[in-house]
Amino acid sequence: MNSTIVVLPIVLPLSGLAVALLLRRYRRAQAAWSLVVLLAGLSVSVSVFRQVLLSGNPLVFQSGGWPVPAGISFVADPLSSFLVVMSYLVLTAGMLYGLGSNDQVVTYPVFYPIFLALGTGLVGAMLTGDLFSLFVFSELLVFSGTILTALSDDPLGVEAAYKYFYMSVLASAFLLLGVGALYVSYGTLNMADLGLRISSLTVQPLLPVAIALLLSTFLIKSAVFPFHFWQPDFHTASPTAVSAMLSSIVVKLGVYGFLRMTTLLFLEQAAWIQALLIVLGVVGVIVGGLGAIGTHNGKRMLAYSTQAQIGLILIGIGWGTPLSIAAALVFTFNHSLIKAAMLMLVGVVVSRSPVKDAGFETIEGLGKSMPVVGALFFIGGLALAGIPPTNGFISKLLLFESGAAVGQVGLLILLAAASVLSLIYVMRAFQRVWWTPVHRPEKAKAKGDWILAPLLLILTVVILGIWPEPLVAAANQIAIWLADPAGYFMALKVG
Repeated sequence: MNSTIVVLPIVLPLSGLAVALLLRRYRRAQAAWSLVVLLAGLSVSVSVFRQVLLSGNPLVFQSGGWPVPAGISFVADPLSSFLVVMSYLVLTAGMLYGLGSNDQVVTYPVFYPIFLALGTGLVGAMLTGDLFSLFVFSELLVFSGTILTALSDDPLGVEAAYKYFYMSVLASAFLLLGVGALYVSYGTLNMADLGLRISSLTVQPLLPVAIALLLSTFLIKSAVFPFHFWQPDFHTASPTAVSAMLSSIVVKLGVYGFLRMTTLLFLEQAAWIQALLIVLGVVGVIVGGLGAIGTHNGKRMLAYSTQAQIGLILIGIGWGTPLSIAAALVFTFNHSLIKAAMLMLVGVVVSRSPVKDAGFETIEGLGKSMPVVGALFFIGGLALAGIPPTNGFISKLLLFESGAAVGQVGLLILLAAASVLSLIYVMRAFQRVWWTPVHRPEKAKAKGDWILAPLLLILTVVILGIWPEPLVAAANQIAIWLADPAGYFMALKVG
C-alpha cells in the first residue's frame, strides 16, 4: 500500500522552488517563502521518522502503483528518515542564515530556488529505493552546489565550482558505470530486489567492478582520502550559507551510501568493504587533522576538519557492530549540527571584516568586538574536540565504547592522540580571532550577518550533550534495524 507522505519531503522543496522562481522580483517574499517550505519539510520529515520508529516498519511509495521492481520505490526506513530529519534541520538553519546574510549572492533571484533544489537532491537521494534515481538526485545536488558556489562573492568561487563540478562528473561516471554493471548482472536497480538477488544468486563477474565503482563514488562524495584534495577549495570559496550545508550534510550522502552498501546491497562482501573503510577512516583522521593545523584560513580549517570527522564515522561503520553503527549515526547527526554552526560563526566574523576573507591574517583580533560569537565558537570548538557537555563528547564516547567492545584498543589510542589535533586547531583559531591584539587601522563593520542560526544550532549541540538519550535510543533502534535487512526486503515485498 502506497504511503504518499514518503514523497512529501521531496515534493515540498521541488514545488517550492517553482513558486520561489515566480517570486523572483520580490526578494523578501521569496526568502520568506523558501524558509516556510523548509520548515514544512522539517515538520513532515519529523512526522515520518516518528511513524517509522513507532511502527518499526518502513513507509513505502511506489510511483505509478507499479509493483517492485518495475516501479520506482521511495522508502522511508529508519535510516533514511533519520538522515532526512538531520538534513532538513541543517537546511532550515542554512536558509535562516541566508535571510540575515550580507553576501551579495543571497540577493540574486536564483539563490533561494537553487538552495531548495540542493535540498531536493539531497533528500531525494536518501529516500529513493532505486539506484538510478539515486544517480538522478545526486546530479541535481551537484548542479545546485556548483551553481551556488560559482555565484559566490569570493573571486575564487568560479574556480572552486569548476573543481567541484569536474570531480563530481568523475563520481557520476563511476556511479553510472556501477549502476550499469549491476543492471547487466542482475536485471534490476531496485535496492531491495538487488540486495536479495546479489545475496542469493551466484556472484557475477562484474560484481567486484560494480562495488569498486560505487565505493569510489561515495568516497568522492564524502571527500575521503585519496579523493579529498578538492574539498577545502570548494568549501572555502562557497557562500557561508552554502558552505555550511556542503561541509555538514551534503558530504553525508557518502556516509549513507556506505551504510547501504554494507547493510543491504553487498552483504557477502561487507567484511572487506568495512576493512577498507577502517583504513581510509584512520588515514582521514590523521590527514584531516594535520591539514586543519597547517592551514591559515578559518573556513579551510573547518573543511579539513570535516575530513577528520568523516574518518571517525567511517571507522564506526567499518567495525560493523550494532553499537558501532549506532555510534556512527550519532556522530553523523551531531557533526552536521556542529560543523554547520562553526562555519556560520566564521561567516559572521568575516561579514564584519573590512576585507571579505576568512584568512586568519585578515580576521585576526576581529572577534574582540563580538564576545557572544566568540562564546558560541568556543562551545562549538569543544564539541568538535569531543569535550563535555557537548554532543561531540557523546559522539566520541559512543565510538570509543564500540571500539573497546570489539577489542580495538590500539586503534583507539591512535584515534585519541589524533583527536587532540582538533583541540589544537580550534583553540588556535579562537585565540587568533578573539584574543590576539588588533594591529590594523581598519575597524570592524558595524553590522554583519545574523547570529540567530548558529545560536540555535549551538544550543542544540549543548542540549544533545546534556540530554542525549533520545538521539542515542533512536540510533540504537536504527542499528538493530540495519543488522537484519529482511525487514527492508519484506517492506518492498521482494523475496
